[in-house]
Amino acid sequence: MKNYLIVGGSSGIGKKLVELLAEEGHNIYATFNGKPQEDYGNVQFSRLNILDEDAPDIEFLPESLDGLVYCPGSINLKPFHRIKEQEFLDDYRLQVTGAVKIIQAALPRLKRSGHASVVLFSTVAVRTGFNFHSIVSASKGAVEGLTRALAAELAPAVRVNAVAPSLTDTPLAGRLISTDEKKATLGQKNPMKRVGEPADIANAVMFLLGEESLWVTGQILHVDGGASSLTL
Repeated sequence: MKNYLIVGGSSGIGKKLVELLAEEGHNIYATFNGKPQEDYGNVQFSRLNILDEDAPDIEFLPESLDGLVYCPGSINLKPFHRIKEQEFLDDYRLQVTGAVKIIQAALPRLKRSGHASVVLFSTVAVRTGFNFHSIVSASKGAVEGLTRALAAELAPAVRVNAVAPSLTDTPLAGRLISTDEKKATLGQKNPMKRVGEPADIANAVMFLLGEESLWVTGQILHVDGGASSLTL
């Protein structure tokens, strides 16, 4: 039985990951920043606003952590000429600075484990250029750089990897796939002829958290139906 912190564990990929880890009997410490969540079984929820100026309050965590997954994200798609500087800064604060703050706060607990794993999230849009993706591509590109830098600095006590999905059917992507027709149309643009499901991504994170990946660090794992490397 291991101890895992899932930041943003109340929705989408984070929620599915919490469910899968709980099914394996681990102790899950999940955070939310919206509708209050009820604890269940071996899952404990705590409110956390990662954008607060103060350092994150993590007193609810045990003294040793075996893994940390940072799930908060945004999909802010706009033509480049319409984007204001503050929008880039806000996205960076959520995607990058937020991850930095929680990792720094949890690092002593992660090091106590001796074999901890940190998993961050990138996007297919870092490797493959898409129209209107400059905000998310810029911040997630920084996440990929952070992943590699921390993997080098924290080895061998803490492994650090990232998962880079393509479009996935989550509330975050709701306005892009708000109808079955939109979902089907966008799915046809993927080599696998569908959009991703939360379980597709959560299962990849499970691998990076588990003992099957003890020799994997500093990697960006593309779980995108082939979108980053295949041409239709």
